[in-house]
Amino acid sequence: MPWQSSVPVAELRVGEFLAALGERTPAPASGAAAALTGAFAASLVELAAGFADDEAAIVRAKALSTRLTQLADEDAAAYTAFIESGSEGARRRTIEVPEEIAANADEVERLAGEVGARITSSVAGDAEAAEELARAAARVARRLAELNT
Repeated sequence: MPWQSSVPVAELRVGEFLAALGERTPAPASGAAAALTGAFAASLVELAAGFADDEAAIVRAKALSTRLTQLADEDAAAYTAFIESGSEGARRRTIEVPEEIAANADEVERLAGEVGARITSSVAGDAEAAEELARAAARVARRLAELNT
């Protein structure tokens, strides 16, 4: 299925999104992939927080996952708008969105560390995976913002 920007990422099947990433089109690309990586990490934090009986962390992880998923769409839209218009405002957006992805992924990483420090169950590995995935997502997003400057 070709990428359709009118279909939110959250409504796509994983295979559809992966196929869209692999297409020879400008978007979605690494910004959207970084955002979804952060969202996956947030969902793993939610899992670990459930075992830690930390309702506040569960709520925050869900919110971060939702926002990062939205940012995947926003990144694809920002890059597409820049390719189409080349305007300064559109270029700024290709910096702002990855910066927001990075900031949200940083928060996921911190939350994963906090939750992970309080659990000893079999989901400790999930909290650690969340930290690593979030760290990678933030690093990629920061680099994209830098490249778009």
